[in-house]
Amino acid sequence: MTIRVVVADDQPLIREGLSGIIATAPDMRIVGEAANGAEAIELVAREQPDAVLMDIRMPGMDGIEATRIVTTGGGTRVLILTTFDLDEYVYGALRAGASGFLLKDASPAHLLDAVRVVAAGDALLAPSVTRRLITKFAGTPGTTEGTVPGGTGPEPSDELRARITERELEVLLLVAEGLSNSEIGHRLHITPGTVKTHVAHLLTKLDARDRLQLVIFTFRAGLA
Repeated sequence: MTIRVVVADDQPLIREGLSGIIATAPDMRIVGEAANGAEAIELVAREQPDAVLMDIRMPGMDGIEATRIVTTGGGTRVLILTTFDLDEYVYGALRAGASGFLLKDASPAHLLDAVRVVAAGDALLAPSVTRRLITKFAGTPGTTEGTVPGGTGPEPSDELRARITERELEVLLLVAEGLSNSEIGHRLHITPGTVKTHVAHLLTKLDARDRLQLVIFTFRAGLA
């Protein structure tokens, strides 16, 4: 299956560079380029891409508001492009529903892998990037950054444990460590397919969109 991608960045050279890299992948196709959030939303509505590479700082409508609209309107996933200064813009993008973050100086191979991960419905949980973000994001009680997916506040660990099985809890904790399905399977001596099933159950039970929200949930529940 071909992954259909939209690139949104206000700098033409960056847009062309990203599009050029994606065009080299036989399993991907660029279906549009946008110079701001409003253009990105129009492209998503028309083309229904699998993923959007979204810059944060753009004129007019920024990437955060565009991400919020895109992620509530359908199945398109958003991969944020950032210099990753750990500022309020990045936190805002996470709250808006971004499925991952990519440094602008990432290698072409990393870019393509990130698009594949996000388009597949997963979250980009690079330990050197996302774990730092999650730790700060989830460690601020009493703010909008501190709410759990689908909820209104921190989830008490006892209540969480009552909603999931012991095996699901084991899987959840390993997801919070940033492990892949294969790595979790190796750790728990089960198949990656079984891990995938447990993750799917967790997403449903915890009303989470993807693994990134599961990690946030785990931190807010005081389990990690």
